Amino acid sequence: MNLIISTFENFLKPTNSLIRFLLVGIVNTCIGLSIIFLLMNGIGMSYWMSTFIGNTSGAVISYVLNRNFTFKSNTSLGASGIRFVAVILISYFGGYGMSDLLWSGVLNDTSFILVTNKEASVLFGACLYTLMNYFGQKYLVFNKTR
Repeated sequence: MNLIISTFENFLKPTNSLIRFLLVGIVNTCIGLSIIFLLMNGIGMSYWMSTFIGNTSGAVISYVLNRNFTFKSNTSLGASGIRFVAVILISYFGGYGMSDLLWSGVLNDTSFILVTNKEASVLFGACLYTLMNYFGQKYLVFNKTR
């Protein structure tokens, strides 16, 4: 894991926290979404179980990289870990909940050629989750004034 952090740091030193957060997010999102779609489409697991397991996997990667690379935080593991879990859960239920309501309610009759409504809901939910998660991590979890 230190090699990954070191590589990110050497390559992206001059970037701001949002850019670093998004790059870290690409890594954990690719892993998380791969797990979600594998569980949902590969073994038929439910939307909520698939998104929860996939996001939990991505969250572990996110915590390590964002703490050490994105925000360069020295907050205690215990305190920042508890806040991190709270922000992740709020972002998860808020983002994916709103997306599920939107795609199963308002846009229920909408279908796309490449993705189903549930898959579109996952992708839109991932966007909402990312925005909520960034601001929560920046201001509540890894805030340098803590």
